[in-house]
Amino acid sequence: MEKRINISKTDSQAYKAMLGLESYLAQSEISKTIKELIKIRASQINGCAYCLDMHTKDAIKYGETAERIFLVSAWHEAEKFFTEEEKVALKMTEEITLISQNGLSEETYQKAKAVFSEKQIAEVIMAIVTINSWNRIALSTRLEIGE
Repeated sequence: MEKRINISKTDSQAYKAMLGLESYLAQSEISKTIKELIKIRASQINGCAYCLDMHTKDAIKYGETAERIFLVSAWHEAEKFFTEEEKVALKMTEEITLISQNGLSEETYQKAKAVFSEKQIAEVIMAIVTINSWNRIALSTRLEIGE
């Protein structure tokens, strides 16, 4: 593949703005595990190998097991491996990442209200929005694993 622009160098202010979202998420109430599951699931849906490589490694660093990482794409069939909060976050990730299909459903939103505070729901949504943005940056600029 042909090398494309490096946004962190070409438009450093835009890149810094994205890092601002990461800084916000680093201070959020939702667990590192949930944040990494969100990043992994969205990156799977979007086909972003760069982000999958990064976030599976980060998840392992934060104590995630290989078994659960392997099962993220099939979490619906492996529900016993995930907490209720994780399942809701994964469902939200799928619905928001694929927003043009049906959006965040009322059913999923009500499940989120049952397990998360309003602030945590906002944080989950922002985590999903942020990783989708990173996926789009990585894919459109053809970032390669290890760059």
